[in-house]
Amino acid sequence: MQHIKNIIFDYGNVIFMLDFQKLKDGWNTLAIDHTDAFFAHGVQDPIFDAFDKGQVTPAEFRDFIRKKSGKADLKDQEIDAAWNSLLLGVDKGTHEVLDQLNKKYRTFLLSNINPIHYGFIMDYLKKEFGFESNDHLFEKTYYSHLVGIRKPDRAIFEKVLSENGLKPEETLFIDDIAANLEAAKALGIKTYLMKAPDTMQDLIKREGLL
Repeated sequence: MQHIKNIIFDYGNVIFMLDFQKLKDGWNTLAIDHTDAFFAHGVQDPIFDAFDKGQVTPAEFRDFIRKKSGKADLKDQEIDAAWNSLLLGVDKGTHEVLDQLNKKYRTFLLSNINPIHYGFIMDYLKKEFGFESNDHLFEKTYYSHLVGIRKPDRAIFEKVLSENGLKPEETLFIDDIAANLEAAKALGIKTYLMKAPDTMQDLIKREGLL
């Protein structure tokens, strides 16, 4: 990975670890069937795309879940608990590595996310690390529900490149979903597919990026 000056990080399963089996179990507690087609790694119902782009409010999302489950009396807290169940946390040492990288490279966060997950994660960062947000770890953060575009839409990558004056050939994008990488590759961005048991910390060390 030579001539890298900029690094764009995905968040889920690159920095913040996820467990899709826990989410599947969470949906099952709400009596939602066919969970692999409803929401899984790289596959999801259109409601989630809209939620990620800020086109659906948390209240509308929860009402959709109530309709999907056939349980009109589900409480907001029950729905949020199931939806947030896949969110595990950040591995020890990851934030320290990101802080070091931010001093050597221009680093950015590019995440497909929604208001419920965003709120949970911000609370987690405050409670576990005393952080108000992720902002201090990157030059700039891009959250899909705030910018109205989500990966793998080409426009989100063009936005990051153009707003920050980044050259694609000098930029590395790390994500755990192949379709997102293909969109970046089409613009000339260098990419890396993060797959367990590989970790961001291992990648940085292995490639000598620090």
